[in-house]
Amino acid sequence: MGQVFDLATEFIDLPPDEIEELLDHPMREARVGGVSVMDKQARRNSTPELYDLYLRRMDRIDDWDLVDLGAPFVVGRYLFDRPRGVLYELARSENMWARRTAIVSTLYFVRKGDVADTFAIAELLLDDEQDLVRKATGGLLREAGKKDRARLVRFLDRYAATMPRVTLRYAIERLDRADRNHYLGLRRVGG
Repeated sequence: MGQVFDLATEFIDLPPDEIEELLDHPMREARVGGVSVMDKQARRNSTPELYDLYLRRMDRIDDWDLVDLGAPFVVGRYLFDRPRGVLYELARSENMWARRTAIVSTLYFVRKGDVADTFAIAELLLDDEQDLVRKATGGLLREAGKKDRARLVRFLDRYAATMPRVTLRYAIERLDRADRNHYLGLRRVGG
């Protein structure tokens, strides 16, 4: 993979149509290279072309590491100062990679100190059946909690007893032991 990322740096100016060819390639490494080029370009200059390509070709951005590589900068950075309704549509999608994209894209916002969408989308995804969506949701809750601990605590006070354990474990990872034990000790009422 190191060679793939080095090649992506070398071909950072690849035009969108050639990136799309990489996304269409049967070899997974080519798709990783394509998403890596998109990420590197978006870090330099977020564009509607990259954003549109990502959303249009989510059929080829179909693994957790591809989503995690592309979503924060290609989608999140692009939407940072724009309406974010598309993330809520993605969160309600039947496609698990679209749902993971919705929450992982908010990492860009969190890094800028904006955690509102992370908590709102996490709330939509709390009942998700897919482990890879649950893990991403918990991970983003943890990251948002680094910026706004009080909001994380309020979220956990409301949902910890009913949220999937893997989501909870990721969300509380950075809390002190007593707080982690408290939230892990909560149980569903009637179940």
